[in-house]
Amino acid sequence: MSKEAKKVCKTSIGGQAVIEGVMMRGASSSAVAVRDQNGKTVVESYRNKPRGKIYKVPILRGIVNFVLMLIYGTKVLMRSAEVYGDEEPSEFEIALAKKFKVNLMSVVLTISLFLGLLLAVGLFILLPTYMVKWIQMWTGITFTPLQISIAEGILKLLIFIIYLLLCLLMKDVRRVFMYHGAEHKTISCFEAGDELTVENVKKHSKIHDRCGTTFIFIVLFISIIAAIFIPNFSTPVRVLCKLACLPIVAGVSYEILKFLAKFDNPFVKVIKAPGLALQLITTRHPTDDMIEVAITAFKTVLEMDADPTKPTVKFQIEKRLSLTRLEMYILISKAKADEADIDWILVDVLGVKRDELKDIKFITTEQYDKAIELAKKRGAGEPVQYVLGSTEFYGIKLKTDRRALIPRFDTELVAEQAIKYADADKRVLDLCTGSGAIAIAVKSKTSAQVSASDISEDALSLAKENARNLNLDINFIKSDMFENIDGRFDVIVSNPPYIPSGKIKKLDKAVKDYEPICALDGGTDGLDFYRVIADNFRAHLNENGVLVTELGAGEAESVRKLFENYETEIIKDYSGTDRILIVKV
Repeated sequence: MSKEAKKVCKTSIGGQAVIEGVMMRGASSSAVAVRDQNGKTVVESYRNKPRGKIYKVPILRGIVNFVLMLIYGTKVLMRSAEVYGDEEPSEFEIALAKKFKVNLMSVVLTISLFLGLLLAVGLFILLPTYMVKWIQMWTGITFTPLQISIAEGILKLLIFIIYLLLCLLMKDVRRVFMYHGAEHKTISCFEAGDELTVENVKKHSKIHDRCGTTFIFIVLFISIIAAIFIPNFSTPVRVLCKLACLPIVAGVSYEILKFLAKFDNPFVKVIKAPGLALQLITTRHPTDDMIEVAITAFKTVLEMDADPTKPTVKFQIEKRLSLTRLEMYILISKAKADEADIDWILVDVLGVKRDELKDIKFITTEQYDKAIELAKKRGAGEPVQYVLGSTEFYGIKLKTDRRALIPRFDTELVAEQAIKYADADKRVLDLCTGSGAIAIAVKSKTSAQVSASDISEDALSLAKENARNLNLDINFIKSDMFENIDGRFDVIVSNPPYIPSGKIKKLDKAVKDYEPICALDGGTDGLDFYRVIADNFRAHLNENGVLVTELGAGEAESVRKLFENYETEIIKDYSGTDRILIVKV
């Protein structure tokens, strides 16, 4: 192939070795290919975020790019490690995450970045600076600023080389360096215009002109020059000055690297030579399966850059349920939600019973994504019943959404009383039916003729859906209380709005911001709807009929007085609160 043809194959795609894999980054996309414990190559791809105007500002763009790539590189490393399964979180990690309401992986990432920066500062700034100081004290010679800078630069390079050689003693690091070699060979193969096959890739060099080690050497060189201009302050002050200069050094080094990339003459080759020489340590010859992984990552980016419509993919890996629960806890804690909501979300996502959760250790990526998505909604304040789109009422699964009030546990007692009096062929009216919960419970447990009414078209549409899903024949009526109700009934049951208007704003956010206010507001004292019932129920109730109505907390005696001419009975709920009024005629 001619030299001109080979130039056509030049690419901006660069990469990074990760744990048992390779990350490739192109103009508009990135991909990470990792070989899992079963020997299978799995891929995850991303669309790169568009670069802002800051990337057009010299030096500043280098600083931003340096920081972002440091963060992104760490995230990719940790993401590749997830392919092998997360470890069970320790009690300390769980307590830390819960106390500070932060994601455990974010904590690990932050700590990793902090320790990495701390190690870099210690090895390549503090140690060389104090070593030069000790050398001067030991020899009795006072170095000039230039001599100090050169001495520190030489020591930095020696420390870096020793550090890399020590890293090679670790098997896992050696394998990362081998994947680094696979990355270089794959890119070189493509740029040479050869077909991306394992045999072709093996023929190419593991040393590549655009490797980040060249950038490291340039940073080292520029830091030596910058140190010359730092006055002969005390050692601690000099260290602080070097730290302050580090972003500028990185920015200038980035610009130099971009400039050198435009040329390929002997002078430029001399400048690049030290960085290329360092690659003799940081790259190793890869195995065939490592090359296959690198080729997969490269081809994925190549295809995605060429086709903006190509969808991204995620690693299909198992997630540890304990870590998932911890992430969900952090999310729902923003809404001060009950921790039990995590269980209900997982029960829905996994399709298991609540008592079976304790036996589950891992979940799929799809299940994890769904659970986190639902936890975010709960964390935003949305009630868990709306988040899941359903709830259990009297052993019946009902659809729930913002069209109607969520059926409460205590309301099951109201349905139970209505069922008690709804014998065969009795006529039952559920007034203020909402989601249809009481009417559906009565109809499903008896052979009574059931009608249900509500003033809300939205609530009625939801109630009809619930009845239809259960194949129940219920007569739904749009009516403002008794306005459109014809005929008489043997049982009238109702859970009317009973919250005093002044207390609506004090309700839990999940209630006042999501559930329909019209189903909650009972007027100034909360008794408006009870008064309407008291004034009209007798005209619609047969002889020996029964009225069953739910009561608001603390309203029992006030409501009873509205029916003082009839036989009444008050029934308490599970917590001992007066909850149900039964009126017999």
